[in-house]
Amino acid sequence: MIDRQGIQRWWEADGSKRDERGRRVFAASEARAAGRGGIAATSEITGIARSTIGRGLKELDMPSPPHGRVRREGGGPRLLTERDPTLLADLERLVQPATLGDPERPLLWVSKSLDKLAHALGDMGHAISPNSVRKLLVRLGFSRQVNRKADEGAKHPDRDAQFEHINTRVIAAQAAGEPVISVDTKKKELVGAFRNGGSDYRPRGEPQRVKVHDFVDKALGKVVPYGVYDVAANEGWVSVGITADTAEFAVQSIRTWRERMGRARYPKARALTITADCGGSNGARVRLWKTELQKLADETGLVVHVHHYPPGTSKWNRIEHRLFCHITQNWRGRPLTDRLAVVELIGATTTRTGLKVECAIDDSTYEKGVKVSDAEMASIDITGDQFHPEWNYTIKPRQSPIA
Repeated sequence: MIDRQGIQRWWEADGSKRDERGRRVFAASEARAAGRGGIAATSEITGIARSTIGRGLKELDMPSPPHGRVRREGGGPRLLTERDPTLLADLERLVQPATLGDPERPLLWVSKSLDKLAHALGDMGHAISPNSVRKLLVRLGFSRQVNRKADEGAKHPDRDAQFEHINTRVIAAQAAGEPVISVDTKKKELVGAFRNGGSDYRPRGEPQRVKVHDFVDKALGKVVPYGVYDVAANEGWVSVGITADTAEFAVQSIRTWRERMGRARYPKARALTITADCGGSNGARVRLWKTELQKLADETGLVVHVHHYPPGTSKWNRIEHRLFCHITQNWRGRPLTDRLAVVELIGATTTRTGLKVECAIDDSTYEKGVKVSDAEMASIDITGDQFHPEWNYTIKPRQSPIA
């Protein structure tokens, strides 16, 4: 008598979990052990065809296939590319980059998802599933790619030479014990319960709720973080402005850094070296930037050396990858609910290399569009370097320091 319950138990516990050949051989073994009527009973219990169990009975008396194969050589369906010789070429034509507007590329203007590629191939007479498209794409050497910022546009012929010039002057200033700072404005940030990029750990299913639309909160507005990074000390100061990013605000941030951090660290300083981008509020052509630096030099008695990075190379400014990137990482996934939150998140930024950051709100009002006359420019004690004086210049105090 056939033990149907026993075969059922063993099938559920073991046989059903094997690979194709293992299931076939398992069914054949149970059928042989059951005797007369075993093939029919085993087929009914396992759902494996009688013909398949018959092949399994033959395999029981044969050696196992080499290298873990589950089928004999030549077994299984033919490859899609063998049955459809033009499939691979048509798929490659669909996904290959091309000139925009090429009428021969039906998916040129849409995201090339697996479903869309499979549908497009179907319109071309190929029967293929999205999963098979994925496998063929891997075979062709394609994968999903994101945009990468790599093209910098026109490269100034003296770009590398300016980098070397800045490096030489920075090393000389540090060797003399004089402060060297890198300055820049971080992008403006919305204040309020708005989505902030990145993620943070929270209880499962309890994300931080924020507003759906990023409309400026009229009461809270935006903030403008301006950073000053002390290259030698690995310390940063950030002034959080609440009005406009102007040259007056930029120089006031440098002034505040000196009062709060720089004076104590460099009590005998006679000069200050500043590296900055070529544009923005501290741009090389901004007249107000230079007049405000003259005021700083007059107040402090410091000789101010300024070196601008060439156009299009702001990412090489040290403040970008020594300070701002860590601030962004520190507040990832956290809405900047109010100005105090901005200050606390910036001030809490640290790194394993010992970065220290201080921060405060600058609630002064800075007007846009302030004009600097030719007479005011002529009064500045400014001297350009022999090498690219528009990028490298020195501003000296015009009188004894006030403070």
